Amino acid sequence: MYENLDGWRLQYTMAISLTHPFRTTIARQLAALLLPLLLLACEGADTQRQAYADRQISFFPAERVPYERPSSLITALQDSASFWVDSVFQTLSPDERIAQLIIIEAFSDKGPRYEADIMHLIKKYQVGGIIFFQGGPLRQARLTNQYQAAAKVPLLIAMDAETGIGMRLDSTVQYPFQQMLGAVADNGLIYAMGAEVAKEFERLGMHINFAPVADINNNPRNPIIGYRAFGEDRLDVTAKSLAYMRGMQENGIIAVAKHFPGHGDTDVDSHYDLPVIPFGRARLDSLELYPFRELIRHGIGGVMVAHMHIPKLDPTQNLPSTLSKPVVTGLLKGDLGFKGLVFTDAMVMKGVTKYFAPGRAEARALVAGNDVLERLNSVPKAINAVKMAIARGELSQEEIDRRCKRVLAAKQWVGLDQYNPIDLNNLYQDLNPAIADSTNKAIAEAALTLLRNKKNVLPLRPHRRTSIATIAVGAKRPTAFQREISKHVQTTDFVISRKANKKEVRKLWQKLREYDVVLVGLYGPGIRPSNNLGYSKETTQLVQQLIRSKQSVITLFDNAYMLNQLPGIEDSRALLLAYQSHLHAQRAAAKLLFGHIPVRGKLPVSVNKHFTYGDGISKDKPLLAGP
Repeated sequence: MYENLDGWRLQYTMAISLTHPFRTTIARQLAALLLPLLLLACEGADTQRQAYADRQISFFPAERVPYERPSSLITALQDSASFWVDSVFQTLSPDERIAQLIIIEAFSDKGPRYEADIMHLIKKYQVGGIIFFQGGPLRQARLTNQYQAAAKVPLLIAMDAETGIGMRLDSTVQYPFQQMLGAVADNGLIYAMGAEVAKEFERLGMHINFAPVADINNNPRNPIIGYRAFGEDRLDVTAKSLAYMRGMQENGIIAVAKHFPGHGDTDVDSHYDLPVIPFGRARLDSLELYPFRELIRHGIGGVMVAHMHIPKLDPTQNLPSTLSKPVVTGLLKGDLGFKGLVFTDAMVMKGVTKYFAPGRAEARALVAGNDVLERLNSVPKAINAVKMAIARGELSQEEIDRRCKRVLAAKQWVGLDQYNPIDLNNLYQDLNPAIADSTNKAIAEAALTLLRNKKNVLPLRPHRRTSIATIAVGAKRPTAFQREISKHVQTTDFVISRKANKKEVRKLWQKLREYDVVLVGLYGPGIRPSNNLGYSKETTQLVQQLIRSKQSVITLFDNAYMLNQLPGIEDSRALLLAYQSHLHAQRAAAKLLFGHIPVRGKLPVSVNKHFTYGDGISKDKPLLAGP
């Protein structure tokens, strides 16, 4: 029947291994299993053929049933019986099964030597995934294709992209941070943003986004969450987190809520130290845990555990919550019933490394109940430490195997069982669609929050002879805000740095006094919101002079909490909060000043006694149409 069985075996192996290297191993195993049966067939015994036909033998019964992707990752993880998962799992050594629980970091802007180091980790240890950080889309796509080709099992590709891939990559779309989204009443816009982010992830061959931030930021001194959170109200945070999650997951991307059990009421950054949370279950249940509980109830695929010490949940001295079994297994998996993937926060952060050495920390994290270890100091140290924990009986190989199969099930759910390389053609165009620009514009306009409008000074209705100046405080050159204003009226534009000296301030003030109207834009140090405006004493005094003058209209293009760094700003004649300085926010603010768009935003946090949660003068129609 087959004249050249070795040739058949080679052709069969090649045929089913063209898409990805790891399939070669499976193909060889299948060929080895099928070969004896072909030998029997070659004997030409009709009785033997009929016997096999009568028995209707299927070597892999699951193969006869095509994989039907469940609507949710949770379902896929709970029903992990899969031909693909089992077949891939059988090709992995015990060390490689541990490595499948590891996601390493990668950049696409660090050059060949760095890229070779990443390639070494993939080839030698067969890690389960990569989390990409800074770089460019084309460079990252090329590296992804190279790394995937080198992997025995396709890699999960992740990104910490709270504002979309533009948070990490040049030449791509960046959406607003969550504080701006917190000011938006229409959560449909947040869903739309999540859906667009998912499409961009898919186009770049990525599968996991470490978002949304589900923390309730009720501490104005929080150095790490702040503008990254939707706000301070648990219902708002929950509703907006759900919208963002649904937008991503309904378009095939795994959303990961963070930072469990809640990082919003801290004044320590866990990147640099271990925060201590003094609250017990009663407080956590009523506030911090609420968004996580609802996200879990609605099927979120992943939860990231924060590095925080919570003595009332686990009194073990200096133990981060990531390494705490009562927190991860007891609270998250047990009490809250979470069935998805549990990720650690980055294992390179001081919140964990301050008290636990590399390797030991990762082993403790798995003992605590985490499924995936993210951003390690040392892959070999982690694998060795986990093996030692198994030898000591702290972990079992069966438990590692179970989690490995869950990771493989997640890979199948995102389509890695049918892996295809990223198409590099038209990548930039595909990652910058017109709909993304429209979504960004709609969000920026909906978020604008009018906090002061004495005597209805807005909208501005300048006469032909009205002299108008614009000033960008903290900018290095004229801004988009100023350019947009110039489309409506004739202006004279000024710029002054955040670190202006007394002479520069005095000279500018003398010029500004000559104008009937001064439109002031206040900027922080960068396009993303800041935790410190960084104004010099003299620059701050200039802003205070402008606030006190009757001709000024103030717009803050930064974190709402930065209102606290501008004494007297509550006395502004007109005060508009735009939350950050990206292009669409600046254009929207200029349009609003002249009454061309409605004002609908509400303050999502309490800043101080003058500016509290829910504040915002709202007119759901263009201001020109109002009284």
